[in-house]
Amino acid sequence: MQPPDDQRAPFESGRIGHGRIAVVTPRYGPEVVGGSETLMRELAHGLADRGWDVEVLTSCAQDHFSWRDVFPPGTSRVDNLTVRRFPASVSKSRHERVFYNRAINAGSALRLDEQYRWLNDDVRMPEMFHHLVDHGDEYRAVLLSPYLFWPTVACAEAVPERSILIPCLHDEPEAYLGLFDALFSSVRGIWFLSDPEARLAERLHPGLAEHRVLGTGVHVPTAYDAQRFRKKYGIEGRFVLYAGRREAGKNWDDLLDGFAAACVRSALPFSLALPVRAPAAIADRVIDLGYVPTEDRDDAFAAADAYLQPSRYESFSRTMMESWLAETLVIANGGSEVNRWHCDRSGAGLVYDDALELEQCLRFVADSPAAAAAIGASGRGYVLDNYTWGPVLDRVEECLGEWLPPGGSA
Repeated sequence: MQPPDDQRAPFESGRIGHGRIAVVTPRYGPEVVGGSETLMRELAHGLADRGWDVEVLTSCAQDHFSWRDVFPPGTSRVDNLTVRRFPASVSKSRHERVFYNRAINAGSALRLDEQYRWLNDDVRMPEMFHHLVDHGDEYRAVLLSPYLFWPTVACAEAVPERSILIPCLHDEPEAYLGLFDALFSSVRGIWFLSDPEARLAERLHPGLAEHRVLGTGVHVPTAYDAQRFRKKYGIEGRFVLYAGRREAGKNWDDLLDGFAAACVRSALPFSLALPVRAPAAIADRVIDLGYVPTEDRDDAFAAADAYLQPSRYESFSRTMMESWLAETLVIANGGSEVNRWHCDRSGAGLVYDDALELEQCLRFVADSPAAAAAIGASGRGYVLDNYTWGPVLDRVEECLGEWLPPGGSA
């Protein structure tokens, strides 16, 4: 499958006055897994390719569990941008965070001081904060994401008049904490990835700062080779794909349970391909891909009968876009308004609200593969029309020009 001849290049030269931009993200690098991190990395490189002087301010960590410093601190050049790495500090035991996490997930009210104790009992980057205190006025704009971590909250306080928040906001228990009110109201502006994300923020934060829905871009593969993928990984027969992280926040356990029950009740012909190990009880129906290179991952989307998106906590869902670019049907958890919004707009996905509806979706794909493929094929146009980087960067530059014009006369 080849992209249309008239598709514009991912990055084009900018038209609006340039300047120096800081991109603040807790982790950075092609080795880093995460939607927000991928968004910020691609945004940083896209703006640099358009002539902006971009500095990525990030930690020395690679994973968000241990926050162990893997990369050396200091400054380096990556392609045509600068990366400044600061040590990640996790000086506490996280016992308070575990205690407060249980309370937050149970819906218990926490005092504001308890909320800050929860925030501080995780990763902090004091040297990054002090860098912005000392040098913040040297940047035309400071882009921060996601909302949930100490570096975003602290760095926005250092330079609120230059800060643009890209929150990657989910309808999750932590989003209702009052400590985030100041963040969402004090920054210069907010960029949202989808209309449902913006509506959620408006509901949670009545004093919301000026904001726009700019979306995000997804890189379009030049070609797919489903048979090469099958041959490389020894996959025969039909399968559905999951490409997310194995975390409770991604609804991983419910997906495995629902898939297992559907296979038993409906004698489905599918295996489930995914990047992590599965429980022994359904190991014979699960293909453990492990970590796969980007090319193989793209080919996996093309080879699959459907892509499963079980997460309720989404602000955009990049993997749904990657599936639709490969013209593959998406089966998504309707508990996420973002999932449902994309499926309704694109007409290229099915949504489910419980295990029985998941089974019905899988049975449809099993019994009517041609109809399922036709539905999925319509998703490619939806992504190309809305979420390629060229138009997104146009909107980003236009907004920067309005909110933070050259000379700081916003």
